[in-house]
Amino acid sequence: DYTVLKITDNGLGIDLDKYGEKLYGMYKTFHDKPDARGIGLYITKNQIEAMNGKIAVESEVGKGTTFNIYFNEKN
Repeated sequence: DYTVLKITDNGLGIDLDKYGEKLYGMYKTFHDKPDARGIGLYITKNQIEAMNGKIAVESEVGKGTTFNIYFNEKN
């Protein structure tokens, strides 16, 4: 059993067909922001998985993105 935290924005969205496999990679960014470091999703995914949880993403370019974070209730 999992408790789910859903985080949704109405930003640029992510082209999952193009970037899906790279999404959680270290130093990966998918926009032109010069300040971006590309480590946030990498760290988040690793921490969630270390707690026996998981993360999933839904996104549509131009509409926004939703991340579902599943926390294992047995931890």
